[in-house]
This record gives sequence, structure tokens and C-alpha cells, in this order.
Amino acid sequence: MKRMFGSALSGLGAAGVLLLPTLALAADDKPKLDTGDTAWMLTSTALVLMMTVPGVALFYGGMVRKKNVLSTVMQSFAVTCLVTVLWMVITYSLAFTPGNAVIGGMNRFLLNGMALDAVNDLAKTIPESVFMTFQMTFAIITPALIAGAFAERMKFSAMMWFMGLWAIVVYAPIAHWVWGGGFLGDWGVLDYAGGTVVHINAGVAGLVCALVLGKRKGYGTENMAPHNLVLSVIGASLLWVGWFGFNAGSAVSASTNAGMAMAVTQIATAAAALGWMFAEWLMRGKPSVLGIVSGAVAGLVAITPASGFVNPVGGLVIGIVAGVICFWSATSLKRALGYDDSLDAFGVHGVGGFVGAILTGVFAVEAVGGEGKKGLIDGNAGQVLTQLWGCLVTMAWCAVATFVILKIIDLAIGLRVTAEEEIEGLDINLHGETVH
Repeated sequence: MKRMFGSALSGLGAAGVLLLPTLALAADDKPKLDTGDTAWMLTSTALVLMMTVPGVALFYGGMVRKKNVLSTVMQSFAVTCLVTVLWMVITYSLAFTPGNAVIGGMNRFLLNGMALDAVNDLAKTIPESVFMTFQMTFAIITPALIAGAFAERMKFSAMMWFMGLWAIVVYAPIAHWVWGGGFLGDWGVLDYAGGTVVHINAGVAGLVCALVLGKRKGYGTENMAPHNLVLSVIGASLLWVGWFGFNAGSAVSASTNAGMAMAVTQIATAAAALGWMFAEWLMRGKPSVLGIVSGAVAGLVAITPASGFVNPVGGLVIGIVAGVICFWSATSLKRALGYDDSLDAFGVHGVGGFVGAILTGVFAVEAVGGEGKKGLIDGNAGQVLTQLWGCLVTMAWCAVATFVILKIIDLAIGLRVTAEEEIEGLDINLHGETVH
């Protein structure tokens, strides 16, 4: 082949000589897929999917009352299926293809044009099919987290409509703003793996859902203790393991950046679990199983935006702070404000995501996250302010859009099950099944 190519060029004489640099440049410009990066991203994608099914499904399923366990795990499973199809049809294109500063384009509607060797400019060493599926798992877990706030009282039909509309109207634009070439990324907002896009987004949406739907029947007077904390421990453990794909996978390469992201994720998670445990032990006299696993999740949440920008000391401090603050938000703050966030979606994900996003500005280290981040310097007041603006913009759009979506659905089909159905349980009334 080389001999034929050379003969053809020699026949062109001087023109062939002039053409050689152009051909070499074209060859250099063509993306070179890396098998190591691809293998790591295939693994990370499977790990992040595991975070929702079965991770979130078991974590949430164990925390509700026995009469609602099937309806709760059904929400995670159904959201996984629904968001997968929507991501394929339109939301991937809106989030991760060229458009403008607010929303992506329609170049990948129905994944049109995504050939075997296609790549996305955001991940040039792996096939676009892998990048698309990896990002799909983020789009899946974000709405699944919201369900914890309205557990035990929303109609299944309303939940499906809400999750579908929310994925398109809220998740896709915010993902584009931060990661897909939108204005928050241009501002310099740092969010390595989803502090704003996933956790603040889900937490704020969860709070709005809890406020719009109102409290569960008997909230504050009846015993609403978790029915099976073993399921919740298993779910939290799967979340912890899967989170390495979440954070280290966001390097989109098998690289030193992925290694550091994995290290600080482990450190922050353990520190936050201890922080929550000791805070609860001090305040309530006993360290609970639910407390330590909730603290671990809070640490995972808080280190998510920072994982590619901080060193181990930063990870340790972020974890401790997140564990203590999220314990306060899930107990004292919720009690003081009087809202019924069933499984503390806002207290852990909303507050934990905010803490992590702000502390990213404090502890970001150029030597860790400087690659590809123009202007990134060690933590400073300017970066903290930028992080704050990113959080506020995300919160504002999420809150307004979530409220509007909920009100439209409520007018159309209603949001909440009847009082009788809620008292008897959602499992038997919505799905015709029970756990014995």
C-alpha cells in the first residue's frame, strides 16, 4: 500500500511534494482512539449505571416503609429505562453537540451520524458511542435521586411525566452550560463530575417537589422509620464503589488525573462518613447505621465537583465539612423549615453539592487540575465567587423549571395519590404487588 501511495505521489512531481505536508497534517488531525482509555471508560460506564440500578434503588428502597418498597425501587428502574430512550432520541444532542451558549444542537437527534469511528470533541481518544453512554448514566442517576424527596406519595404516571420533561428541560441545558460548551463553562465554573449538574440540580428539584406535593400523611406523628437498613447499607456500598466510575471516569482517560480523582474520592467519602457519625454520636448519644451510610453519600456528593482539581488534603477537609454540614441539613434544618424531604435528597445532594462546589474554589490546585483548564490557579476568592455564581444560576433555573413542570402535570393528571392509597401503601395500589 505504501509503495502504491508513493508511486502515485511521485507521478504528481512537485505537486506531490507540496501535497505531502497537507496529507501528513490531515493524518495527524484525525482522532487517534486509545484502547486503554476506551477500556477504562467502558468500565466506568458500567460502574455509574450500577449506582442507579441497583445502588440508588436499594439505598432508597431500604429507607421507606415496607408498604412502599416496591414502588420506590420501581421508580429507579423505570427512570433508568425512560431516560435511556430520551437520551438516545434528543437529550444527548441537546447537551453535548455544538449549539450556542445555552443549548446544544440537533446534530445527534436519534444519534444520527454516530458511526463506529465517530468521536465527540470533548473526548477524542474514545469512540463517541462510549462517551454518549457514559454521559447517559449521569443523566439517568440525576432524576433518580430526585425521587427520594417525594417518596411514598407521588403517582407513578405523574412521576414518569415529570422525569421525562425534567430530563429534557432541566438536565440537558444545565449539562450543556457546564460541560457541553455553554456559558457556565466559559465563565470558568469548575465541576469535574457533577456537583452542579447532578447533585445541586437533583437536590433543588427534590426540595421543590417536596414543597409542591406537601407532607406525607402522618408525617411528624407516625413512625416512618426505614423498614430494612441492610438494603440501604448495600445500596450505599454500591454507590461508593460505583462512584469511582463517576469521578475517576470523568477524566475520560486512563490517566494520572483519573488516579488522583479516585484517591480523593475514597478519602473524602471515609472522612464524611466519620464526620456525620461523630456529629450524630455527640448530638444524639449513639452512632447510627443510617447516619454513617448517609455521611458516606454526603462525602461522595461533595467531592464530585472537586475530584479532578484537589489534592488529598483538600479531599479530607471537604469530606469532614460535608459530613457535618449534611448531618445538620438533614436533621436540624429540615426540622426547622418543616418540609418533608422523605429521604433527604435536598439535605444530602443539594446541600452536599453546594458545599463541594464552593470548596472546590477554595481547594483547587493548579498542579492537579490545570490540564485543559485555562486560567485555573490555586484556590482563591475569585474562583470561589465564580463557583457561587454557577451554583446560584443552576439553582434558579432548576427551581423555576421544576415548579412549572410540576404545576402543569398537576393540572393535567394530578401529582399525588389519594389519601386512602397513601395510607394503604403505593405498592399494592400502584403496582398490584406487595413484599411479604
